[in-house]
Amino acid sequence: MDFKDYYAALGVSESASPEEIKKAYRKLARKYHPDVSKEDKAADKFKDVGEAYEVLKDPEKRAEYDQLRQYGTRADGSFQPPPGWQSASGFGGGGYTDADTREFSDFFEQIFGGGRRGGGFSGAGFGGGGFQRDMRMRGEDVHARLALFLEEVFKGCEKKVTFTVHEADKQGRIRPRQKTLNVKIPAGMREGQHLRLKGQGSPGFGGGEAGDLLLEIELAPHPTFTVEGRDVLVTVPVAPWEAALGSSITVPTVGSKVTVKVPKNSSSGRKLRLKGKGLPGKHPGDQIVTLQIVMPEQHSKEAEQLYQKLADAEQPFNPRSKLHL
Repeated sequence: MDFKDYYAALGVSESASPEEIKKAYRKLARKYHPDVSKEDKAADKFKDVGEAYEVLKDPEKRAEYDQLRQYGTRADGSFQPPPGWQSASGFGGGGYTDADTREFSDFFEQIFGGGRRGGGFSGAGFGGGGFQRDMRMRGEDVHARLALFLEEVFKGCEKKVTFTVHEADKQGRIRPRQKTLNVKIPAGMREGQHLRLKGQGSPGFGGGEAGDLLLEIELAPHPTFTVEGRDVLVTVPVAPWEAALGSSITVPTVGSKVTVKVPKNSSSGRKLRLKGKGLPGKHPGDQIVTLQIVMPEQHSKEAEQLYQKLADAEQPFNPRSKLHL
């Protein structure tokens, strides 16, 4: 019995991560899939790739296989498992390939057993050779970004989205194709959040389901507001006397305008929280108003005299006392 080098079959190293193994399998299975491949002996290569993945994707089978690699082969290159060898994992549990294990190699049968004794998945034969075509492949997920204005995110909207999927043409060649959808964007989507559209990605192979479209939400810069999570931030200018005496001012929010009370003796940089005025959702965000004291560009002589009286009246106040000058 010949030894099967499953790592070589997938073109990965013995230290490959599960993600690397899965990625290699998908690439090779797509390359040699009977529905699309024009490669020489594609069916055999497809079967080898599927067998390798059935073992290496399973942590228990992979550990057992790694132990057998340490055992080595005979001088003539053939392989025989250690005396009394019996797989602890057996062949159970589903995988990604939906493979008919009855068509796997003698090596697989000898090591893991159950392949020819158990029933596989039924399906139409391939080329009269008994190889099953029901090794289905799910289509690739498609990732795209969608830039939205803050007002669109706040209220929800419908946008036309164009993206590229890859599918097989009539000759079995993989071709890119543009696809356009009208997508309903729910209110309250956050920056970096993904909207998953089931089955709108690239088509599958061998009857496999299509992948998904994952739209990542981006926010276009806004001239007035910034966003942190679900909170909306805005800086609002106030006059010195509004900050000193206290006042009611009009403040913009994303959805409307509100009247806010500026507390007496407010300093520049003071923050006011408007509960529930941020992005909508199960737990709506807030709007954070930062006060910024702004001086007039010019003062009248009367105003300058009043400032001088204020300076004299507030002695010995020193706004820089904490600087330890």
